[in-house]
Amino acid sequence: MEETRYQMPLIGELAPAFTAVTTQGMINFPNDYKGKWVILFSHPADFTPVCTTEFMTFATMMDDFKALNTELVGLSVDSLYAHIAWLRKIKEIEYNGMKDVEVTFPLIEDIRMDVAKKYGMIQPGASNTQAVRAVFVIDPKGVIRTILYYPLSTGRNFDEIKRIILALQKADKDHVATPADWRPGDDVIVPTAGSCGVAKERMEQQNDDMYCLDWFLCFKREGQKKH
Repeated sequence: MEETRYQMPLIGELAPAFTAVTTQGMINFPNDYKGKWVILFSHPADFTPVCTTEFMTFATMMDDFKALNTELVGLSVDSLYAHIAWLRKIKEIEYNGMKDVEVTFPLIEDIRMDVAKKYGMIQPGASNTQAVRAVFVIDPKGVIRTILYYPLSTGRNFDEIKRIILALQKADKDHVATPADWRPGDDVIVPTAGSCGVAKERMEQQNDDMYCLDWFLCFKREGQKKH
């Protein structure tokens, strides 16, 4: 029998809307988060080892994300009561210097997998009943800007998730792009020249604010870095 495939929304599309019960009450998504960035992330099941370490990490970084106008929303296909029991158990666990961790961001109950299906989180061949370890970064207008998918065995890189938020916010604010391994304070890439004249001008008139490695690869200097 052929497995059912659920279409994943794409980068640039509006985040699929839903109303759901969570550990912090009902949410109407993404309307309740207008004007904020959101990290919507799923995990296979409650009381799983990898997810436990991830939830502890997300919870301890919650203030960092709030400082970036970013909210966290988790999802599992388990019940609300299983969620509550698991989050209570997490508070008793000590891991990697983290202890007495309280998870205060909402964790969605998705027993019927309605939300997981809307976001393509049920992957053929991985599991018929568990949402994969997915991350959707959604901007203040409700548009999906980044999608990350991890196999069930691999925990997420939380520094990278935070870096993605920083990079997207930088790109939106200054109309630039960020190069490989970009960090705040690093130089950024300016839009590629749209004409031969602009390309020639950039190559001939490099200054303290901008430099080009070639006509199509020009950087804006940030901070005090010297080259």
